[in-house]
Amino acid sequence: MTPKNNIIIGIIIALLIVVSYDIGANPVTFVEGLPNLAIVLEELAEVEPKYIPDAFWAMLETIEMAFIGTIVGVAIALPLSMLAARNLNNKFVYAPIRALLAAVRTFPSILWALLFVIMVGSGAFAGVLAIIMYTIGFVAKLQYETIETIDSDPMDAVSSIGVSKLQLIRYVVIPESASHLLSQILYMFDYNVRQTSILGLVGAGGIGFYIIGFIKYFEYGKAAIFMIIVLITVLIIDWVSVKIRDKYIIKSQHGMEVTSSS
Repeated sequence: MTPKNNIIIGIIIALLIVVSYDIGANPVTFVEGLPNLAIVLEELAEVEPKYIPDAFWAMLETIEMAFIGTIVGVAIALPLSMLAARNLNNKFVYAPIRALLAAVRTFPSILWALLFVIMVGSGAFAGVLAIIMYTIGFVAKLQYETIETIDSDPMDAVSSIGVSKLQLIRYVVIPESASHLLSQILYMFDYNVRQTSILGLVGAGGIGFYIIGFIKYFEYGKAAIFMIIVLITVLIIDWVSVKIRDKYIIKSQHGMEVTSSS
């Protein structure tokens, strides 16, 4: 390791210590608080199976919210990503679209949920709207960055025969970025299921509404069964996502490599 690298690492460590002191991050306080965590875990272990049906239906609502929010959000994000790509538009088009998407991403989903609860009232609909907004900002950014990495040779070749921009997007841009888009959709759905479990904090529906409510009144045993259902659901979604990636994304990328090599 070069002296320059040692200096950089030393500066980072020094900044870490200074910033930790500034925000009051004290490891001693963490260690002293461990007994309190043990008490909570002990109470969480006292699960109440009679709440399993309620937890199941609440989790189903959460999945429905995440599904609607993801699909609608991606459907809106995809054309916006086309407009935000620098290799498809001039700066008078992509610059304002990127500014709009940056504004959407500025607020986390829980703040969007709070806003929509004020607008449409508490419940699942407010949560769905919040998920849609966050999905738009997140997926559009990932997708326009993917579009900008597309090899310019096929785009130039298709453009040279006089096709329209819509035809260029249909026959080159979408096929070239399809595997990345599928990966982004799977990740976003997985994330939205987890995030919806938190939106209940502001009354935006989903299983998080019950978890937050029970924890608020120190009913950890009741909250535990809902948290277990969330964990099982997330594990299932992870497993299904891996299978889909293996079948479609990895095979697609392998086929592209074979085609380019031949």
